[in-house]
Amino acid sequence: MRKFRFSQVDVFTAIALRGNPLAIVHAAQGISDDEMAALARWTNLSETTFLLPPKDPAADYHVRIFTPAAELPFAGHPTLGSCHAWLSAGGKPKKAGVVVQQCGVGLVRVRCDGPRLEFAAPPLKRSGPLEPKVREKIARGLGISPSDIVHHQWADNGPAGAR
Repeated sequence: MRKFRFSQVDVFTAIALRGNPLAIVHAAQGISDDEMAALARWTNLSETTFLLPPKDPAADYHVRIFTPAAELPFAGHPTLGSCHAWLSAGGKPKKAGVVVQQCGVGLVRVRCDGPRLEFAAPPLKRSGPLEPKVREKIARGLGISPSDIVHHQWADNGPAGAR
């Protein structure tokens, strides 16, 4: 029977059961893609992450992020929660004050300011005004007229399937 260290953290809070929950599997080498997906379905949290040795020499660790339905190239609260768990488990960044996480979108730098962690979002994949069909769909969902939406734009740096 294989055993792996597992953590569950509340991201965005210091109060138990008040944040965004995240499951983290430490030292996840040897867990197959199918097993990662199955474990993410089992935890049934919005995301479950798997910490691995980095492939890029500039990174401190590599993270894979799974929802119960799919793998994501990047997500905000899993980035912060995984970094917190990695540091809490004894991870030591190569450069003081900055942890470099490797994930599906590349390298993400997480600044460590005492107990606070923060990162710059990855580059936008899409920007500019929404297409009329998208604006109409949003208006229908809100029960308003499309003309009531006066300021709108894409600010997309997430998974392609999330549109």
